[in-house]
Amino acid sequence: METRRALTLAQEAGMDLVEVAPTAQPPVCRILDYGKFKYDQSKKTKEAKKKSHTVDIKGIRMRYGTEAHDLEYRVKDARRFLEEGNKVQVTLIFRGREMAHPEIGKAQLEKLSQAVADVGTVERPPAMEGRRMTLLLTPK
Repeated sequence: METRRALTLAQEAGMDLVEVAPTAQPPVCRILDYGKFKYDQSKKTKEAKKKSHTVDIKGIRMRYGTEAHDLEYRVKDARRFLEEGNKVQVTLIFRGREMAHPEIGKAQLEKLSQAVADVGTVERPPAMEGRRMTLLLTPK
């Protein structure tokens, strides 16, 4: 339909001519109340924001010599974070002569990743970054 004809039809109806799909070929327009159209659009975007969930990266810090009981608490926290839908970055910090045995720290991180394997997967395996070894877990 020609634009001028559509505009006259809209004015006769007491409404507005609103371009709904400007990227379409040819562009799509509708005759409707523009105020109500904007209100409905804002309601849809608010509803979409309400339903969306942002993924955060939660951090867990451990030391080279973390005992089994403390490791269980770290596992419990990691499991809770993964069940909430967040990613978990586990950081193991080495100090002094502990740097000579990174395989022990890697074994601790592997133990933790095996304990949460039912709720999360390893996105980035254990890797040394200076005096830290990090592991990134994502929810299934």
